[in-house]
Amino acid sequence: MATVNFDEYKNIWVFAEQRKGKLMNVAYELLGEGYNLSRELGDGCKVCALIVGKDIGGLAEECFAYGADKVYTIDDDLLEVYTTDGYTKVVTEAINEFKPEIVLYGATFIGRDLAPRCAARLDAGLTADCTHLNVRVKNYIDYAEKNTTLNTESLDPEDPAKNLLMTRPAFGGNLMATIVCPTTRPQMSTVRPGVMDKLEKREGATGEIVKIKCELSKDDIRTTVKEVVKAAKELVNLIDAEIIVSGGRGVKNADGFEVIRNLADCVGGVVGASRAAVDSGWIEGSHQVGQTGTTVKPKIYIACGISGAIQHQVGMQTSDIIIAINKDNDCPMMHLADYALEGDLFKVIPELIAEWN
Repeated sequence: MATVNFDEYKNIWVFAEQRKGKLMNVAYELLGEGYNLSRELGDGCKVCALIVGKDIGGLAEECFAYGADKVYTIDDDLLEVYTTDGYTKVVTEAINEFKPEIVLYGATFIGRDLAPRCAARLDAGLTADCTHLNVRVKNYIDYAEKNTTLNTESLDPEDPAKNLLMTRPAFGGNLMATIVCPTTRPQMSTVRPGVMDKLEKREGATGEIVKIKCELSKDDIRTTVKEVVKAAKELVNLIDAEIIVSGGRGVKNADGFEVIRNLADCVGGVVGASRAAVDSGWIEGSHQVGQTGTTVKPKIYIACGISGAIQHQVGMQTSDIIIAINKDNDCPMMHLADYALEGDLFKVIPELIAEWN
């Protein structure tokens, strides 16, 4: 492997994913996280949004409002709809030309497809499905000694490299692994939607816009998108929900979710579920919250009949307020909750609904 000149790499790039001219919520979250990391790195490090698509110049203002110092745009008719070949080619070429130190993607369907292909072409490291990011500004031996996921024997105390510390769940969420890429650049990761905080919108914020010339032809794209068909049934939007009412094994069966839906309708929330409920076939997988489902961060999370296995906690523990309803007062969810209601959910929830009305 060729030696990498770290001095050539600077700034943090965020792949600001958009669909039909609208930025995805994870783009705002990553801009906020990138902004925080860039200020921690210092030395004039900037957070830059990379927007790819057709007629996407108008999205630059949104990126500036949520933390971007600079916006790179790649605009072409052939990029109107996502294709693996087209996006991989133009994003890789842009990274090779401008050499960002860090590149962040959302762990969405597109991000999970695009990021590893870019990493392979760039011969760079990639950590998938991250839930926490930090940076090494100087020697982090002290940090490593306090964090058992890092092997201190592999760290050089004289090495001034600014490594990104990328933390992700491992072994089904039973432990958290922190990964570094000390010998390659850029450092790349996909980040779970819903785990980072976006900045408060800064009205009137501006910055530099760089239009990247796109050299893309139809021959570069091996697939042709004939038609984009939306799902016949709209999937539940757990990520943006402010209130989520989730049911678990204690719901007992598919009919039991009716009381969960009633409570969700009453409080203006959406329905979530544990993996046990989904695996039992009681509700569709789009409702699943947790390690293998969706990571959420609502204002209120109501866990009904959910014991609180670590895999589920990983996906909802950053909720502002957690309310648990369970007959088992000693289950993990009851200890995690801000408010724990001990009792049969089929008796407790109707009383809550009656009190609300």
